[in-house]
Amino acid sequence: MTPFDRAGAAGAEPETESRREFGEDPWRLVVDGIDPALAGQDETLFSLGNGYLGMRGNHEEGLPLGSHGTFVNGVHETWPIRHAEGAYGLAEHGQTIVNVPDAKTVRIYVDDERLNLASSDISEVRRTLDLRAGTLERTLLWLTPTGKRVRVETRRMVSFASRHLATLEMAVTVLDADAELTLSSLVVNRQDLGRVHTETPGADQGPGLTGAADPRKSEQLTERILDPGPTLHDGARSVLSYRVHDSGWGLGVGVDHDFDGGDGWRRRVETSPDRVRHMFQGVAARGRTVRLRKTVAYHSSATAGLSEVIDRCVHTLESVAAEPAEARWAAQRRFLDAFWERSDVRVEAEAGVQQAIRWALFQLAQASARADGRGIPAKGVTGSGYSGHYFWDSEIYVLPFLTYTSPFWARNALRAREGMLPKARLRAATLSEDGALFPWRTINGEEASAYYAAGTAAYHINADISYALARYVGATGDLAFLVQGACDIPVETARLWASLGFWNTDADGERRFHIHGVTGPDEYTTVVNDNLFTNVMARFNLRFAVEVVRRLEREVPGAHAELVARVGLRPDEADAWEAAADGMSIPFSEELGIHPQDAHFLEREVWDLAATPPEQKPLLLHFHPLVIYRFQVLKQADVVLALLLASDEFGREAKRRDFEYYDALTTGDSTLSAVVQSIVAAEVGYRELAYRYFDHALRVDLDDLHRNSSDGVHIASAGGVWMTLVQGFAGMRDAGRRLSFDPRLPAHWGRLEFPLAWRGQRLLVTLEPQRIRFALEEGEEPVALSVRGEAVEVRAGRPVEVPLADQGPELGPFSGLSAGILPREGDTGAIPLAYGEVPVVTTSIPTRAPLG
Repeated sequence: MTPFDRAGAAGAEPETESRREFGEDPWRLVVDGIDPALAGQDETLFSLGNGYLGMRGNHEEGLPLGSHGTFVNGVHETWPIRHAEGAYGLAEHGQTIVNVPDAKTVRIYVDDERLNLASSDISEVRRTLDLRAGTLERTLLWLTPTGKRVRVETRRMVSFASRHLATLEMAVTVLDADAELTLSSLVVNRQDLGRVHTETPGADQGPGLTGAADPRKSEQLTERILDPGPTLHDGARSVLSYRVHDSGWGLGVGVDHDFDGGDGWRRRVETSPDRVRHMFQGVAARGRTVRLRKTVAYHSSATAGLSEVIDRCVHTLESVAAEPAEARWAAQRRFLDAFWERSDVRVEAEAGVQQAIRWALFQLAQASARADGRGIPAKGVTGSGYSGHYFWDSEIYVLPFLTYTSPFWARNALRAREGMLPKARLRAATLSEDGALFPWRTINGEEASAYYAAGTAAYHINADISYALARYVGATGDLAFLVQGACDIPVETARLWASLGFWNTDADGERRFHIHGVTGPDEYTTVVNDNLFTNVMARFNLRFAVEVVRRLEREVPGAHAELVARVGLRPDEADAWEAAADGMSIPFSEELGIHPQDAHFLEREVWDLAATPPEQKPLLLHFHPLVIYRFQVLKQADVVLALLLASDEFGREAKRRDFEYYDALTTGDSTLSAVVQSIVAAEVGYRELAYRYFDHALRVDLDDLHRNSSDGVHIASAGGVWMTLVQGFAGMRDAGRRLSFDPRLPAHWGRLEFPLAWRGQRLLVTLEPQRIRFALEEGEEPVALSVRGEAVEVRAGRPVEVPLADQGPELGPFSGLSAGILPREGDTGAIPLAYGEVPVVTTSIPTRAPLG
């Protein structure tokens, strides 16, 4: 055990929210017993995936159940959006991830009694998610109605080494006497049999939209989705194929069975278009373990025929069958050993923190490792929340982790966006703009947001993607990626900004570039003029486009010529972008000394969050959008996010004043908020508050703090945990394509250590209360960086240690509301009076009578 693995090694733990316990092993999540009320949450926490294929942590026997789920990234159905009142350019087709046929289920019958975890006499149940092995294991002891004790052990894996492959193993031992045993292995099309949320046929939630008032949930389509295609049944192997009805995606699922129970066992196969059952029946001898290994392959294609998809499944099954049984498990461990070597963040902290950090990082691998050019869904492949859509979340919250630990995975995610450019160009044209406009939410590249005010109007998605691309190129030096076509992204998005914005002579006589009619990250304030975040990010986007065009012209003239020919780039465009960036309007209130979120934000009445009861949160589920839009109230960080992403453009005092103002207005109704507020709170000096935000983000799914973990893991929040550790507590920034550090180690932590990939090298950063240390673990080229303005050069074999006089400013406890998600006794929610003429706080919050 290393010093990092000793719970509580760094001193007293600060006050934190009530939490679940998952054992003491920092590499394993362990749950003993079964609580049906936590079934949905546990299915999310124990999900397995690789970025392409995901399986929820359902029990093999089916019950207790939150919702069944097996997902293939990108496999979706489309459906016409029926607007109550149509208008030109509104999104026309929704997209929803498909719950593909489920191969996880294996039912057990002993003496004709079915093992049912919801009602059987069960003891000694333990489930273990092993973060190093990449497996989910379960052991239980069942006392049958006839008094026989049966031990059941299962092991499950979704392969990182072979992205189409999953394996389930089951071992059943009757301990006391011989018994009739049946193992029934199923493949079930739950999507169309209506058995996603129940094990009872025909008892699903019925027609309509599940949680229709909650935009975080997935649509539940009522028409048939998977049309059956050709099948193959050969002994213990079955392969099924389907065509997704409207989107046209082809899907194949194949299963092989290896059974070991001794002599005299009967085997039977039952088939139908939506259900296949392989049954193994016989007498289990007392003490003899009966084993079943179920190998599963999923393949999908938007273009291939179903016979081809079947052939691919057969190829995967044949390939793995040719190897020793343990080879696949060993390959999984090797893959994850390499992942943890370049990704693990180690802390000397209070009990449970190290485990929770590793769980979050594991989720990022499960969401992205083998996406291989498909996007990163907001829930990864752990659930159907947000319909399996890709948002800006991945670029701003997930790609920083990938860029600095597994840059090739970041490259693949950016390739997915590059592939959307043709449809993004069409979308811009539909909105009467030049260049390209990426969709706010999508799977296939088309806009799928039916609500334009909090969807299409969020033009900042363009800048977010360009920002992620710039960080990737800066951190890796991968100019070839730009040359090969990714340079089109900053060029086409810059054209959008140049077209969308306009020049105006303002009241002070200065000509400025304005952008009107947009929505920033805060979805509680929509369709505004000069949203600060949007303008700051658009400025970055424009400057990056200028940099790319001029760099290619200077260093790779052939690629520049191809770019000019490919997109029709005019000689004067880069100059116009540069002028727009330099003249960008950045709202600022001289009276309050803060940056308004938009041109008219400070004119609105302030929502009294302190007086808003918990049962009326999140606001989006309890108030009409027009009610929310009238107030100064934020769903998530907006200006404060700009302070982080464009950190070098704002001074420390400006950041402090902005943070104090907006923190008291931010509800935290989005899981994207706490991590950003933690980072900026740490930077400006509210260290205790920063840690409380970090702790909230760290536990958001483990403790179901937003009451929707059953819909899937909040992948962006998991990425934000890494950001908080590296950018918040270690104070890492990368402005100007150079690394810098200004640490803020939590007062009760003894150490923080993590690797960073930089230009093909790997640094190991170790932060302690009195020092920060850098060592070059891989590579020979020196790495230049700075610590609080002091230049440092790290060379191979020559670690560098920089003494630290402190961990930054300490402003003491913050007196504001702390975003509503962190209420404290005595907090009023009032904005500090130092701001003088503050807009009036509403004297009464809007209320809604209880329904029913």
